[in-house]
Amino acid sequence: MSNADDCWVTYKQNVYDLTGFLDDHPGGYEIILRHGGKDVEESMRDADEHEHTQAAYNLLDSFVIGRLITEAVMPKEDGVAPEKFHFGTNNTETDCDKCHFLDISKPLVRQVWEGNLNKAFYMQQVHQPRHSAHSARMFESDYLEVFTRTSWYIVPLFWSPVALYFFIRSSLQFTGIHLPLLWIPQYADLTSILPASTLKTLLSFFVGNFLWTILEYGTHRLFFHIDDWLPDSRIFLTAHFMMHGIHHFLPMDRLRLVMPPPMLIILSLPIATLAHLILGAPIANGVISGAFAFYIIYDCLHYALHHSKLPAYLRDMKKYHLAHHYMNHELGFGVTSSLIKP
Repeated sequence: MSNADDCWVTYKQNVYDLTGFLDDHPGGYEIILRHGGKDVEESMRDADEHEHTQAAYNLLDSFVIGRLITEAVMPKEDGVAPEKFHFGTNNTETDCDKCHFLDISKPLVRQVWEGNLNKAFYMQQVHQPRHSAHSARMFESDYLEVFTRTSWYIVPLFWSPVALYFFIRSSLQFTGIHLPLLWIPQYADLTSILPASTLKTLLSFFVGNFLWTILEYGTHRLFFHIDDWLPDSRIFLTAHFMMHGIHHFLPMDRLRLVMPPPMLIILSLPIATLAHLILGAPIANGVISGAFAFYIIYDCLHYALHHSKLPAYLRDMKKYHLAHHYMNHELGFGVTSSLIKP
């Protein structure tokens, strides 16, 4: 079976249904479709076509649906099947039994908190990607859980008006108008905006674009990936898991690929405050507008790199980013940034 609606392969006599993994495959769906209906043992060893790590072989077990019946596994005359006939499904429960880490069918944060995990084991396991057809639950409480799940379209819907608000505020402040902290734009205010003030805001906006790429890379590498400096304490391990570990543990979880607005608000408030202290309100608000605009591009692009069928000119970026998840989590930190390369 070799089409986008029904794609099966075999590997070492096991049969795998990879239909639900086509869009999630780090090397692109075309590779799987090209080998659909065939045995992939040789092609998975072909590093020239697409390099596979141990994580890839571990993920395969999540999609096993049966086994080829050949002479080697046919029952003998006494009705007893040879030992080779046994195969494991390695579903979420057997993965938990095998690795003694997390059971994806149960709330995850409590398991990290109560798991008595040491840092070395936690880091080794959380950077071994798993795949689940459904978004795993983080909290038992429905109220807490809703704040951990964010659909990609929430990012432009929520943050586009915020970016526009700071752009308008900056333009008005460049004209010398004093605005209260809590201010709602009025039509009369908009008529006060001058071309010169808009130009100054645009310059600040572009500076914000550039600063976002630095902030994105720096935050990802120096804050979310402080593996070596993270204290070996369940408080810090749980915080790490909630902020970024969950994304590496389940990199294809569609509802945890973009940042929930409450989390970004908490992270951005200190930076925005510092910008106002250093740059002054007009410039700071223009910079903040530009940073939020590039954040929207970043998170939507990040989602697309994980789940969308991308045009040719973006496929290399997809491979580059997914290599961060499936090959080496210590490389490839930037998405909108080109400051780092593998």
